[in-house]
Amino acid sequence: MKLKPLSISIPLLLVLSTTVSATTLQQAVDITIKTNPDILAASNERNAVAEEVNQARAGYRPTIDLTVGTGWESSDNPTTRNSTTPSNHKNVHMNRDEASIQLRQMLFDGMATRSEVKRQQARTQSRAYGVFGASENTALEATKAYIDVLRVQKLVDLATTNFEAHERTHDQIKLRSDRGVGRKADLDQSQGRLALARSNLIAEQSNLRDAETNYLRVVGVAPESLSDPESPSALIPETLDDAIGQALGNHPILKSAEADVQSAHAQYDTAQSPFYPRIDLELGATANNDLDGVDGHNNDVTAMIRLRYNLLNGGKDSARSQETAHLINQAAEIRNNTHRQVEQSVRLSWNALQTVNNQISYFEQYVDSSEKSRNAYQQQFSLGQRTLLDLLDSENEVFTARQNLVNARYDQLYARYRILNSMGALLQGLEVGLPDAAKVVSN
Repeated sequence: MKLKPLSISIPLLLVLSTTVSATTLQQAVDITIKTNPDILAASNERNAVAEEVNQARAGYRPTIDLTVGTGWESSDNPTTRNSTTPSNHKNVHMNRDEASIQLRQMLFDGMATRSEVKRQQARTQSRAYGVFGASENTALEATKAYIDVLRVQKLVDLATTNFEAHERTHDQIKLRSDRGVGRKADLDQSQGRLALARSNLIAEQSNLRDAETNYLRVVGVAPESLSDPESPSALIPETLDDAIGQALGNHPILKSAEADVQSAHAQYDTAQSPFYPRIDLELGATANNDLDGVDGHNNDVTAMIRLRYNLLNGGKDSARSQETAHLINQAAEIRNNTHRQVEQSVRLSWNALQTVNNQISYFEQYVDSSEKSRNAYQQQFSLGQRTLLDLLDSENEVFTARQNLVNARYDQLYARYRILNSMGALLQGLEVGLPDAAKVVSN
């Protein structure tokens, strides 16, 4: 039996090829933006709100209603009572038929339709900026997951090197002990330090598995062949004030809050429409048969301009107007609070970068000094001028110093991306496109 070749759809091939080649930070973030459930959910919400703009615009267009009916009718009215029908002249039973069509075109509705269109457009803009903001934050989360995998990979390498160094030292001590020239206390101490080094290696390997699991959760694919990304230092503003200025002008969450204020103003305008009359053009035609006990056709055609004006409804419209006024104030205060949060985010991110910038030179000096001390201790230990404890302590000192330097360097890298995120410019810095749902509708 001849087997048919497997057919793989083009989208699946694209996903597989993207997964295999997702080795750079840019590619990892691009995959995240396209597949992250939170972003896709926000995009669908934005698209749903955009349809409400079309619903609001329907108020400008005419409506056409068709009514058709047939059934039985019993009539007792002046017409039937004055009828010359000899029997049962007070109640006439007939089969009633109705057909009517009416076209209604709004001419004036107190600006209700215009205000509602503006409100829904502002809501759509708010949701679009919400997708933008969710993409920025998810991109930062993916960036952190990417950097954490690289960080822990380096820490695993350091822990492996540390374990191998302790293993070499332990082999030397064991060899001396086997020859009868070493002390048992040195062997026990070396054995304990070797066990500690192995435990540190196991812990870092576990941390790497955790980092890879988190990467899989955020990005959606397993990390493979990740490479150190280029530092975005050239994109960082020169001063904190410059960074804050860019954030206040570009941050999508702040723009979303501003759009909510616009939506609240439009909602207030909509609430004012009941205080105005409504004027409609109505064109209608009817074709009825046997109405109200009268045999025969009853047809008419109308072309009317009708004004409807509610004079009293218990103060409901006034209360609604006051409600929307308060909602404007609420949206404005939320925007003001968002303004503070954006500025705080920039300041915290800037402070984190400055802190690690100030520390990193000292960590480099720490590594250099500890390595020189370790090398000197090894020579002195061979000459009997240093104890085994001194040698093992110096090895651990080198391990700790290198760990601190690795963490500082990746903290510095992440802090730079964090500043871009706080300014709403992370995706732009990574040259990753926004989802289509992040596009703002035109008024």
